[in-house]
Amino acid sequence: MGDSVASTDDKLFNRKVIESSIRVALIFLLVLWCFNIVRPFVLLTLWAAILAVAVFPLFEKLQAVLGGRQKLAATLMTLIAVAILVIPTVMLSESAIENSQLLAEQMKAGTLHIPPPPESVKEWPLIGKKLHGAWDLASTNLSAALSNYSDQLKDLAKWVLSAAASAGITVLQFIVSIIIAGTLLVYAKSGADAVDKISRRLMGGKLGREFGSMAGATIRSVAQGVLGVAIIQAVLAGMGMLIVGVPYAGLWSLLVLFLAIVQIPTIIVLGPVIVYVFTITSTVPAVLFMIWSLLVGVSDSFLKPLLLGRGLETPMLVILLGAIGGMILSGIIGLFVGAVVLAVGYELFLIWLNEDAEPEASPQGK
Repeated sequence: MGDSVASTDDKLFNRKVIESSIRVALIFLLVLWCFNIVRPFVLLTLWAAILAVAVFPLFEKLQAVLGGRQKLAATLMTLIAVAILVIPTVMLSESAIENSQLLAEQMKAGTLHIPPPPESVKEWPLIGKKLHGAWDLASTNLSAALSNYSDQLKDLAKWVLSAAASAGITVLQFIVSIIIAGTLLVYAKSGADAVDKISRRLMGGKLGREFGSMAGATIRSVAQGVLGVAIIQAVLAGMGMLIVGVPYAGLWSLLVLFLAIVQIPTIIVLGPVIVYVFTITSTVPAVLFMIWSLLVGVSDSFLKPLLLGRGLETPMLVILLGAIGGMILSGIIGLFVGAVVLAVGYELFLIWLNEDAEPEASPQGK
């Protein structure tokens, strides 16, 4: 009799295990399917959410000025953000196209002149002699120099075309993200409530309560104090290069943006550009451009205390790793998203690490 009851219990247990396994597998497949459907939009939506959180204080002020009209305030902010993105992009693109056309015309007409290399180039380690020889040949016989590197030039041309197409797609992604961010601003209250509920559900009461405020503060800190300052520096540098006629100003501005995000001095890019400007223009414009570039390079020293001080202080190494890793993983947008996501993860880790830390007991009076 006992064996029969035990056998029945085993069958019931096995049936429950099988049914539970099937349910878990079906739920997993459903979640995986849903994730694959929304995966193309995850990065854009995440960047849009970061933008919305970063500009929310400004949105509240604009909304108050407009008499509490949320949709109008969100629409105006979206249009302004798109204009700020599109106008410099169009200007830099036109400059790159004009410079490319001029270069092609000069090469076709045989009027392109390359100055001879200075003798000091030979002293450069590893590449000095080869670079001096190739440069000297290009200054005396450009056609022969180009024919020696025809395969490399073809590969370079393919890379340039691919990079141009990728840049166009990236700009379109930014525009879509800005539009999504404008929509999120309209539903900011419900979105904040949803984040609070999800964080409480996943991390419990105390940690869940801290996560929402920590995430918002960190996002604003990084987006305003690091990404915002980097964008300002890149835009100002690009404006200066456009005014003095530096070719491919968009490329150099992008390099300035990258260096500013990863906390490397922008003079690494602007220094050679300053030297180039002194060779193509008169002294006064060149000096003015040098002063402008130096101001752009040091502008982060007074912009960061104004913006970064409003949020949490995340170590710059975390920002550096997040920016580089994000760019490797997801391209230009990943450069921005990676820095913010890793900063939020770092701050969340600190909250978890210190959750159960007990304050030191005060010594008893003797």
